[in-house]
Amino acid sequence: MNEMRRKILGALAALPMLGMIPGAVQAQEKIVIGEINSYTALPAFTEPYKKGWTLAMEEINAAGGVNGAMLEIISRDDTGDPATAIRIAEEMVSRDEAVMLFGGFLSNIGLALADFAKQKEVFFLASEPLSDALVWSKGNRYTYRLRPSTHMQAAMLAEQAAKLDKKRWATVAPNYAYGKDAVAAFKSELNRLQPDVEWVSEQWPPLFKIDAGSTVRAIESAKPDAIYNVTFGGDLAKFVREGSLRFLFEDRIVASLLSGEPEYLDPLGAEAPEGWIVTGYPSMDIGTPEHEAFGKAYMDRWGEAPKTGSIVGYNSVLSIKAALEKAGSTDTEALLAAMEGLEVPSSPTGPFFYRAADHQSTMGAYVGTTALVDGKPKMVDWFYADGANYLPSEEDAAKMRPAE
Repeated sequence: MNEMRRKILGALAALPMLGMIPGAVQAQEKIVIGEINSYTALPAFTEPYKKGWTLAMEEINAAGGVNGAMLEIISRDDTGDPATAIRIAEEMVSRDEAVMLFGGFLSNIGLALADFAKQKEVFFLASEPLSDALVWSKGNRYTYRLRPSTHMQAAMLAEQAAKLDKKRWATVAPNYAYGKDAVAAFKSELNRLQPDVEWVSEQWPPLFKIDAGSTVRAIESAKPDAIYNVTFGGDLAKFVREGSLRFLFEDRIVASLLSGEPEYLDPLGAEAPEGWIVTGYPSMDIGTPEHEAFGKAYMDRWGEAPKTGSIVGYNSVLSIKAALEKAGSTDTEALLAAMEGLEVPSSPTGPFFYRAADHQSTMGAYVGTTALVDGKPKMVDWFYADGANYLPSEEDAAKMRPAE
């Protein structure tokens, strides 16, 4: 009995010594982060996006984590439903003790998560949702956005479209927040640059339920000189196919939001239109040292070239790392203070920062034209448009946000 007691006491006495072993306690420390996105609803974008944030998390943890702690990202699928996204967010914060949330794709889900963040006082980094309302009319102190907004990318296209001096324009966009914002922003910017523009047709097909035949006929009957397109995914493929069959795009300029992204351009194959002015992502053609290092690491890890989603996922976690390091804490108020003017000095797309006035990052986008190269669709003649050049001043942006 005495021998057993001696062994137990000896074992207990040894426990404090674990603190003397380098890494013994630190290895158990972790920072839990909740990630929510529409994985089953939009796999073309969200699967590369997940590979991007996973790569960033693995690289950060392999280098020692953040402030001595490992990042642990809990990821869930919102199935494209705002109510599901809110339920998941609640579980992550209350049950899983996530210190922050990030993700989102569809604008309606992004806006729902932003409202949740405000109500529950938790930091939310909207990775992808593009609605201008997210940072302006419905912005709140708990929500920041990474990707260049609808307004920013529409302004990039309008700048190029104005150079072509086409007078009669038609628009086609999905009938929800993102589509409405995209059309309003493009019209506003093009009217500013080219006041004599005439808007002859607006088509608003329901998201992912486009009747391409009637949409194309309606645009065709208006006889525009140029078309502004906001459809994406399956809707884009149907619009391109029907428009090509009816020669809608012949001798007409088309400016198209996001259509240069591999997620949407590659599936078009040999049917991809040529000469469209687009925002997108030329992937492995980008020759900066930062992007080449990212591209190689991504290829080595996943065996495929990165897509736009890959960049969004990767830069999201780089932003989270920078915020945690600057805050020196996982406390929400400390994180919010860190996000104001937060700089991400090095990323595959170059440096960017988060504006204090409207919580929008200055991450830019690539602008170019579509082409078929060796029978495959590609974005050519592209350049990187710095997001900071396509935003209103911080003073003007602050006036567009609700008082808090």
